[in-house]
Amino acid sequence: MGAEEALELLDSLIFRTTGERLDTAQRILLRNLWEDERRTYQNIADICGYTEAHLKAVGAELWQILTDVLGEKVSKSNFFSVVQRFGRSQTLPKMSPILSLVVNNCQSPELDHNFVGRDREIAELNNYVMRGAKIILIQGEGGVGKTTLARRYLKTQGYYLLELWMAKESQNIVSVESVVEEWLRVDFNEEPGKEFGINLERLRRKLRDTACKIGVLIDNLESALDRNGRIIISRRPYVELLRVLADPSIQSITLITSRERLYESGVDVTFYSLGGLDESTWLKFCASCQIKSDSTALSEMCRAYGGNAKAMQIISGTITTDFEGDADVYWRENKNDLLIEPELKNLVASQFDRLEQMDSEAYRLLCRLGCYRYQDVSHVTIKGLQCLLWDVPEEQAKRVIKYLTDRLLIEFSKGKYWLHPVIATEAIARLKLNGEWHIANQKAAEFWHNSVTQVENPQDALMALEAYHHYMEIGDFEQAANVIIRGRPNKWDNKISLGVLFNRLGLLETLISVISPLIEKLDSDYHLNILYNLLGRAYHQVGNIKSALDCHYKSNKIAEKHGFLQERISSNFNLGLCYTDLWEIDKASQIFYYVKNLAATDKSYYQYVIYSLCCLAYLDSSIGQNENVGSMLKEAKTGLANDRLTSWGIGTSLLFLSLTYKNLGLIETAWEMCHQAINHCRQNQFSFLEARAKSCLASLYREKGEFTEAIAKHLEAISNMNTVSDKCNLAKAYYQLGLTYQRMGDVNQSRETFQAAIAIFNDMPAPKQVEKVKIAMVRLEKS
Repeated sequence: MGAEEALELLDSLIFRTTGERLDTAQRILLRNLWEDERRTYQNIADICGYTEAHLKAVGAELWQILTDVLGEKVSKSNFFSVVQRFGRSQTLPKMSPILSLVVNNCQSPELDHNFVGRDREIAELNNYVMRGAKIILIQGEGGVGKTTLARRYLKTQGYYLLELWMAKESQNIVSVESVVEEWLRVDFNEEPGKEFGINLERLRRKLRDTACKIGVLIDNLESALDRNGRIIISRRPYVELLRVLADPSIQSITLITSRERLYESGVDVTFYSLGGLDESTWLKFCASCQIKSDSTALSEMCRAYGGNAKAMQIISGTITTDFEGDADVYWRENKNDLLIEPELKNLVASQFDRLEQMDSEAYRLLCRLGCYRYQDVSHVTIKGLQCLLWDVPEEQAKRVIKYLTDRLLIEFSKGKYWLHPVIATEAIARLKLNGEWHIANQKAAEFWHNSVTQVENPQDALMALEAYHHYMEIGDFEQAANVIIRGRPNKWDNKISLGVLFNRLGLLETLISVISPLIEKLDSDYHLNILYNLLGRAYHQVGNIKSALDCHYKSNKIAEKHGFLQERISSNFNLGLCYTDLWEIDKASQIFYYVKNLAATDKSYYQYVIYSLCCLAYLDSSIGQNENVGSMLKEAKTGLANDRLTSWGIGTSLLFLSLTYKNLGLIETAWEMCHQAINHCRQNQFSFLEARAKSCLASLYREKGEFTEAIAKHLEAISNMNTVSDKCNLAKAYYQLGLTYQRMGDVNQSRETFQAAIAIFNDMPAPKQVEKVKIAMVRLEKS
């Protein structure tokens, strides 16, 4: 009888007698003593994180309960023998077990009341058996439920169970000769012979008997395996037993549970990989334990622990005992420490400890894999593993990786590799302790940098950003900054920085979240100058113009101090855009004139002359000061062909030109420019700029009196701006929609959309924009 079967038996007996279940501390105590009855309370306390006094109190109460339940005096010293004796008295009638099963029509014993889910797995095991499999090795991580599934299958299919439990320490594994003798004597009522070979043949004959089905369960085989998956030298005779159990002529089946695979020539084994329980099963189990949750806590737990059955049992016990059944409170307090429960911590630690003993190179790789985040980019390629094997010859790297995949210590699918969150937690802790945290993160950063040769989509950008996180972990802040500001190949322009690409791809909140903490750590004015400018642009687009202005002013101050001409021009131009969106026209115009004149001093920055002219023409035409607009438009349109302009600059310039022509009443020219802007944005993946151009197009439909098309385009633009979080232009889009409803005479809809614009402008805040909307509303009321 194994530890899990003993716990199942005692839990069932206690429940029938008292109506109570074994709690977490009782289970820990019983399991540890079952595995090694020589352990003291202090030993168990050290292992599991309890105090010796607490476990003694738990033990005293438990021995009394068991004495009452079993009808025999139970103590710490005799608990193992009493339970074994009781178990046999329940399963061994006076006739042979085989005859007993025949008499009882092979009825299976009572099933585990805690068993949930696994219908699909049982069906799959049955399919293997129907196809002739004699030995099926159920492989899975510790606690996933291998033993429970195996025992459940054998019970539900009516097998009489022969169980062989492997001790966790290889030196404590009993000899196979003793096992076979015990089976013959106890389970088949046959006195064994003196020769092992003879006893094996007798067992083979018993297993060929068609009178009833025999199921053999070999539990926790990994402790009997060496690093190559073969039975260890001191227990080689077990191979002979396995060959008997694999004999196609026998009627029995054998289920082996193991964290590792068995590779023995002459022993045909079918491997069955067991994953965690699904979310619905977790929820069903927790409901049966009367655990309550008003959030997604239980679902999050299931994902974090990979559906691990042992984790489910341990955590549900803790929630019931210590948190009054409130899963939300438990998860809120413990979700950042997945190994808070001592029994789970020990379960995971044991897998790492065994790996360290069996293969030090695989162990080091597993620990090093803890440096990856597995968040925005959920996996790495095989090169991400190979780069962490810097001290292993290249020809041996794949062997080390296979060693981990064969033991299911790393998750993998279709060339993608990642760590289970619980395994990652232990890997991180060990990596930080063994002195390789710094170099592992350096190697990982280099891997991510080399992995992205060209940025074409948001996933590429996020993958390139992973290097930033590794540099931040080891305090190399300048390298982290370089990840963001270094020019990168992309499908639109010559090399541009990752920060600009994040802005282009709409990853604004991510950009803000990585630059903000980095700025606080940097001393380099060169890096700060560029990062403040990037951060300002991101803040501007999400509608936080106050923070945007602060960043651009800081960037400009640094640029002025060191004479960084490009950043002086860029930061001032971005200030002009901020004041334009605040509708501070005089201030914006003043800045754009300054930028135009400054950029004209160096032909390398001629593009900013064109950008500034487009903005100035728009501002002047918006307030009817059209004297210089014509000359500005002429120079700007000519300058659009200059190869210094970026794709962003062209798109922005086309949009401002279209708005200017609309202000001048030249609707057809504005229409042409607007369509050019939209097409350019689509070709260059400027989704936020395209949304602004569509809002412009909607207003042009209004000027043409085509109100149905205008409303459709307004709503499309607003939807797109919501998607890309372009808060500032969203307010302007609502304002334009309000003007269209006003032109249509729909007073209620116009008022409603004007109010929506005012709410966003107030939130920014942009008082001059609010004033402009209110003036339009006054015209609405008068009409």
